[in-house]
Amino acid sequence: MSGTAPGPGAVDARLATRAGGLLATFNRAGVLDSADVHVAQRLGRLTGEDDDRVLLAVALTVRAVRAGSVCLDLDEVEQLAVADAEDAGDTAPSGPVGPADQDLPWPAPTAWRAAVAASPLVAVGMDGPDDRPARWVGDRLYLDRYWRHEQVVRREVDGRLRAAPLAVPPDRLAEAARRLFPGAPGADGSRQRLAATTAALSRVTVLTGGPGTGKTTTIARLLAVLHDVTDAPLRVALAAPTGKAAARLQEAVGEVVDAMEPTDHRRVGTPSATTLHRLLGWRPGSSTRFRHDADHRLPHDVVVVDETSMVSLPLMARLLEALRPDARLVLVGDPDQLASVEAGAVLGGLVRRPPAADGLPDRLRAVLGADVPHDPEAVRALRNGVVRLTETYRYGMELGALAEAIRRGDPDAAVDVLRAGSATVELVQTGDRLTEADVAGVRADVVAAGTRLTAAARAGDAAGALHALEDHRLLLAHRHGPAGVGRWAALARGWVSEAVGGPDDQAWPPGLPLLVTANDRDTGLYNGDTGVVVADGAGGSVVAFGNPAEPHLVRPHRLPAVQPVHAMTVHRGQGSQFRRVCVLLPPESSPLLTRELLYTAVTRAREHVRVVGSEAAVRAAIARPVRRASGLQDPLTGP
Repeated sequence: MSGTAPGPGAVDARLATRAGGLLATFNRAGVLDSADVHVAQRLGRLTGEDDDRVLLAVALTVRAVRAGSVCLDLDEVEQLAVADAEDAGDTAPSGPVGPADQDLPWPAPTAWRAAVAASPLVAVGMDGPDDRPARWVGDRLYLDRYWRHEQVVRREVDGRLRAAPLAVPPDRLAEAARRLFPGAPGADGSRQRLAATTAALSRVTVLTGGPGTGKTTTIARLLAVLHDVTDAPLRVALAAPTGKAAARLQEAVGEVVDAMEPTDHRRVGTPSATTLHRLLGWRPGSSTRFRHDADHRLPHDVVVVDETSMVSLPLMARLLEALRPDARLVLVGDPDQLASVEAGAVLGGLVRRPPAADGLPDRLRAVLGADVPHDPEAVRALRNGVVRLTETYRYGMELGALAEAIRRGDPDAAVDVLRAGSATVELVQTGDRLTEADVAGVRADVVAAGTRLTAAARAGDAAGALHALEDHRLLLAHRHGPAGVGRWAALARGWVSEAVGGPDDQAWPPGLPLLVTANDRDTGLYNGDTGVVVADGAGGSVVAFGNPAEPHLVRPHRLPAVQPVHAMTVHRGQGSQFRRVCVLLPPESSPLLTRELLYTAVTRAREHVRVVGSEAAVRAAIARPVRRASGLQDPLTGP
């Protein structure tokens, strides 16, 4: 369902026509969708609840989950109503949303809380009844299912952090860590050394850092350290939330392992990566339950999960339940990027949680000495097994400065970097309407990359075409509208076609870039994979995917659902890297403009980023962090 209003005479599917009272008022205002209203009404009928205030709270909770929150915080309900619409983006109802736009009849806070707590629809507290569809804990209202997911994650993570130390010879660990991560204390190599040592001593490690900070290198060498200090062979699983991310993880780790000393190379072997869903084991007929669970544990000694910021709360709960109690879990990702499109911001919650394991910093200090920082914030993080890498290796100083300014929420610093311009950062300031001059640089980049891509594809050079596919990408916030992917993808395709020529009636013209939009086990392709049509040398075409060194070739008739990818949303681009990136910002009023979206967009670039939009839009994005309600950051005993 898009944000486009229905035509004349059409019934607006976003309106619950039979709703009354507060539900109808908030539905007509655009705060609630019809689905939110219908779920609340159904639960009310099942439990005998007819209080408008309670049904409104439940409908808002359903809306919050759809928008990525885990619960509804009644202390911030009016602000979250707006934030939910921002997170929902193109799927949000059109029209005014929340109190920022109009005066809505929000219930009086004290009476509202009392009504929710007294409702037969709601279980109150951690020990409330287990047979009610909603739960009220510390001024937060949950759908009971999501409260249980959150409890699993909190319980399992805290239990792993507080468990007895893993038996690892300290001298042997220190020697292996320093051999595989050389560098003086205080340098970023010592942070990587600290991460590997944490993984050896703790049952859960959270390795964070921005793009290009060496997370993948750390993963590969961390595995070598674990193999070195463990006498028995280790069963290791590498996983990621998407097939594309898993393929990139396997490729990147493999490159590091191939460059290791023969002994370490032999120990680590050739790690393969898979999706979390395949690791847990698909169960026919269910999208939420898996073959591996609390009763049928995963056999692995070490599980490494990359791109953890994209992992939803329900999936993380299933993974933690399936781990053996003595297995090591290493979660890797960037908590400042866009979170999962489903409910939860698990990585961010784990990074922000109160300290859980008092003794871990001391155990680390006994092994590494001066490598362990003493500043309170770093020690606090270590007590949760969190190590952040900060030194960027991938791109230049200006691009790194821009990303850091956005990450810490400093619009003045970000604008200063953009205004200064450089070989790596460029701002094209626009007015109310884009002119040909505004998009001249975008067009030049699109045509240059498209020309290289088409030349390689027509020559049957699959490797060259896949390399060219990562040369440039046009990223946008919206799917629809003047600043949407639909419009700009058509423009980009037209620019390239005009430059390269050739017949327009081919179903699969060489050089056509494609995005997979559905998982397909038969071909090994997954939602989010990108490929390019390549001439097969015999008058036909194949589509090349994956690693340019070993292209995965699929005939067009075997493809799952695909679409041309001359442009993509920032969400779609997450987990990918391109040599050059053009970011087309919508107007500053767009609810999709958030700090996380802008940070994710500019950090997709390895060498150059061009931001096309107004300075006001840049400032608006940085000033608007995504708000997702969650209780994960609270101690296990409750708020």
